[in-house]
Amino acid sequence: MTSRFLSSLLLLLLAFWAGAQNKPDLDFSDSGEFKIVQFTDTHINLEKESNRDVFGRVKKIVGIEKPDLVVLTGDIITGSDPREGYLLFEKLFVEAGVPWTVVLGNHDAEHGMKREALADFIQQRKLCLNNDQHETDGNSNFVLTLGSDKTEALLYFMDSNSYSTLQPLVGGWGWFTYNQVGWYREKSRQFTRSNGGNPYPALAFFHIPLPEYTAAWENKDNPPLGVKNEDECSPEINTGMFAAMLESGDVMGTFVGHDHINDYIGVHYGIALAYGRVSKKMKGEEDPLAGGRVIVIKEGKRSFETWIRDMNGEKELECSWPASFSNTENQ
Repeated sequence: MTSRFLSSLLLLLLAFWAGAQNKPDLDFSDSGEFKIVQFTDTHINLEKESNRDVFGRVKKIVGIEKPDLVVLTGDIITGSDPREGYLLFEKLFVEAGVPWTVVLGNHDAEHGMKREALADFIQQRKLCLNNDQHETDGNSNFVLTLGSDKTEALLYFMDSNSYSTLQPLVGGWGWFTYNQVGWYREKSRQFTRSNGGNPYPALAFFHIPLPEYTAAWENKDNPPLGVKNEDECSPEINTGMFAAMLESGDVMGTFVGHDHINDYIGVHYGIALAYGRVSKKMKGEEDPLAGGRVIVIKEGKRSFETWIRDMNGEKELECSWPASFSNTENQ
């Protein structure tokens, strides 16, 4: 009996140790910075050998930037069976020694796996920090904290869903549900309460841009930086996620994908609304070069720096928030 108990205890300890190795703490560097690289819309289809070159591009940019976290913001593996592609990403990030997260896009679960099963498969990968507890609608909603001794900042990851659930009355793309907006408000409220009523600096990552992105592009008092080569493909229904963020006071900026040939960052009522840089090669001469967006959060400050690292290793569109958008009137 004793031997069996000790064996069971040993297995539990080994499982806990393995889980701890797979889920490292996220902390600021000695210089007080935390660096994220966002890749988006890779649209890899291994069955057709489509966009396989993305893996080399991601490896190159990760090697240059040496981030503390990689975020994949949707439409990543869009072939018949996404598991092989995610195993290749797992191998790449384990070799680089960098943790990673994924939020789902509208195309991710259209081939081979249902959305919930895919999210669970991704969450089990080594060094993947996805931690969806099925507390609300969607399949990639979770919060990560920065700081090992105490929380210093927050990273929200949310599933912006796929397509309208009210077709044919309402067409177009998916939106955050009422439950998801409530989930964000409650998480934000809990963290703010634990910090003595002061909202933590936070960033949010999801796939489909909020309707307010159009207003950020049209902001003449604080002009955006980057390009808009297609209209924003936002949902036709506005369920209030931006208003929730504005009222909660923690989110400094949101980072999305979805629209492959937009890469701008703008502000709307002081919140930065940014696109990543599409990470697969586009064909148009005026389209942005494939790459990734880099975001550097500053410890103890409500600020971040950001730039694009393109496929050639060049740095583009460098700016900082809020300094680069310092005109606070009429935002």
